[in-house]
Amino acid sequence: MTARREASGDSRPQGALVMGAAVVLSIAAVWFTTRQPVLVGVFAAGIAAFGSIAWAFYRPKPVVLEPEQVIPDWSVTVAAIDRPDCAVAIIDRAGRLVCANARFEEWFGTGQAPPRLPVDNPSLERLAKAGRAGWRDGRGQADVVEGPTGRWRAEALRAGRGDDYLVWTIQPLVASDPVAELVPHLTGKLGRALAQAGISAAIVDPDGKIRIASPGFALRAVGDAAALLSGEDFVSLLRQDERDRISWAREGKRGAPLTMYYLPVADPDAAGGLDYEQAPSLMLLVDQGVGIGGGGGEGSAAAPHLEALLSQLPLGLAMADRDGRLLFANPAFMRAAGREGDAPPIYPTDLVVQEDKGPLSDAIRRFAQGGVSSGDIAVRLRHQPEDPVSLSLAGVRGLGEAAVLLGLTDSTEETRLKRQVAQATKMQAVGQLAGGVAHDFNNVLTAILGTCDLMLLRHTPGDSDYDDIQQIRANSNRAASLTRQLLAFSRQQTLRPEVLQLPDVVSDVSHLLKRLIGEKIQLVVTHDRDLGPVRADPTQLEQVIVNLAVNARDAMQARSESGGKLTLATRRVTAADVRAMRSAIMPQADYTALIVEDTGTGIPPDHLGKIFEPFFTTKEQGKGTGLGLSTVYGIVKQSGGFIFADSEVGRGTRFTVYLPVHNALPEERAAKAAKPEVVTEWAGGGRILLVEDEDMVRAVAERALTRAGYTVTTAADGDEGLEIVEGGAQFDLIVSDVVMPAMDGPTMAREIRKLAPDLPVLFMSGYAEEQLRKEIDIANVHFLPKPFSVQQISDKVGAVLSASLRG
Repeated sequence: MTARREASGDSRPQGALVMGAAVVLSIAAVWFTTRQPVLVGVFAAGIAAFGSIAWAFYRPKPVVLEPEQVIPDWSVTVAAIDRPDCAVAIIDRAGRLVCANARFEEWFGTGQAPPRLPVDNPSLERLAKAGRAGWRDGRGQADVVEGPTGRWRAEALRAGRGDDYLVWTIQPLVASDPVAELVPHLTGKLGRALAQAGISAAIVDPDGKIRIASPGFALRAVGDAAALLSGEDFVSLLRQDERDRISWAREGKRGAPLTMYYLPVADPDAAGGLDYEQAPSLMLLVDQGVGIGGGGGEGSAAAPHLEALLSQLPLGLAMADRDGRLLFANPAFMRAAGREGDAPPIYPTDLVVQEDKGPLSDAIRRFAQGGVSSGDIAVRLRHQPEDPVSLSLAGVRGLGEAAVLLGLTDSTEETRLKRQVAQATKMQAVGQLAGGVAHDFNNVLTAILGTCDLMLLRHTPGDSDYDDIQQIRANSNRAASLTRQLLAFSRQQTLRPEVLQLPDVVSDVSHLLKRLIGEKIQLVVTHDRDLGPVRADPTQLEQVIVNLAVNARDAMQARSESGGKLTLATRRVTAADVRAMRSAIMPQADYTALIVEDTGTGIPPDHLGKIFEPFFTTKEQGKGTGLGLSTVYGIVKQSGGFIFADSEVGRGTRFTVYLPVHNALPEERAAKAAKPEVVTEWAGGGRILLVEDEDMVRAVAERALTRAGYTVTTAADGDEGLEIVEGGAQFDLIVSDVVMPAMDGPTMAREIRKLAPDLPVLFMSGYAEEQLRKEIDIANVHFLPKPFSVQQISDKVGAVLSASLRG
């Protein structure tokens, strides 16, 4: 609220009269002195002139006062902060109490302003620290403030237009109800755990009535664990003999003597301390036990008995004292902390990384000194610093030195499963992407290779363009090998499996390996006897061996310039051996194993789980694509096998490939033993329906087949191809792509087979033949993988027509 004030000047009538009188007296003095009228007139005129000039320069002007802040109406502020649940006080920069509500006056009076309140010295320090933080940072907080009349939590907030006030809000700390907190635990898992440890527990009110009893207590007292004993007289369930020993009343004289321990269940931090006469008691009855509570003066034995109980629980539990020292940790806690079998450390902070030591120490100290409460804190353990875990803390009372209960769950298996699921999902997504890219790229390569073949038919060696065309074709073949690598990684390549012996494949590739690894590296090849045959693509197996050998060579060269030793071995692995391995991945069957072992640098443990991921490489930029081992993994898995890597840093790496032994089916053996049939070749010519949605591929295939002497009819998609057949056109063979917009190749083939059941079909695709056969499930169909050359499509069409003629 502001106001403006105006004034006409600072002159007053009295001042004007005084000035006039002075002028008259001056003129009169000149007259009496000189008696000359002229001189008196000149003097009077001068006085008038000087007076006029002075009036012009110094005449009073209206004064306009600037807006000024009106003193605030504190009664409005008092009404705003009048809260019955907390005390509110406002202080200024000088620390003076400006305003406070009635609750503040009731609790602390008005003689002192925060942070100087009638509380204990530690609380005064916390309040002073909160006040400094409030002036400096805008907000300060004191978690616990204790005084003669109660316990509070204080918060200071800087406010005002010039940040020149500090608003203190002081809220009472409500005492917890230990009995209400203990009841659900006593009737739940804690009660069952106590029963398993031979401890019967019940909460008894001061009048001797049972408020709640654990299932173990009910079972021993009345023989029914589900019985409700609330309201029953506690003493009536027990009997006392002549030697003052107590036992269960229902068991009579034959009952075993009991030891009873009791613990008052009340808030130890409540005002006035514990009231033993008015507080309910936790009664613990143990057969042949030792004192653990307030009965009998044997309370010092509480820790061993409690430790024995906690050590049997599957939950990771530990206890710490008020100074943050670890008093006890059960095996589950140490296992969850990655220290299974080790002795507990002196401090819980020794289990976490350096950055989390301070927050954990502060949390333990806060829970130890505050009221009975619980909470969680995220920490990173030293044995797995990349994965935060949740550590629960709870303040406890009545357990001797123990002040904080720590809880930690072993999440190793959960973390491992999460990583495996994430890895599998990522591999599947990247595999689908790689397969789709390779399929589309194969269409482009088919057009390039086919066009090069057609151009080479018009050029001879020595022509100016012949070498350039050959260079284009060579680069296209290199690109085709890359797409095959992508398909192998995604397990979508076309395999041509054969029944073979692994030593034969190793022997065929050994000469190439000697040139690849160099003269400094020793190559050792060993084989077991009686190896079972395997069914796999020999070309792809050679690629597996070459990739593993090249990686081994690089690892050995990185370790030493003097070379190393590369070992290739084949081993016979029986079902009993697999059973002894206790593998959860490999089925129990007979395998033939291929082992590739080197003496290189080894693989660090944090990299070992990632080596089969696509594009993961530890080589320098430009020296590795990260597809080598992922391709190996794809080939092995597509062949029905398994691959594992074992490594030790500084000593080398061993890859083991397990391929299942192939047992020939009766029909396969019969076909092998049968005499070969007389082969009838296709005489040449024929009518072909070519269906391909890619214009470049369709043009190349049409020219190749036309040049080979076939009559070719083309269609851009499945709908158009079906319309041509429905129009009455006759064909000897359908050559079609698989994936096309609208109607795809398999759907078109099924509709055409309704009109011409015996018409053979040749599918062209960049996807794996085995995968397509499973998805298509159409009889008498053949496959031609992309990319293909002019000669390959001509030969394949001729072979299919010859097969249909024999059929």
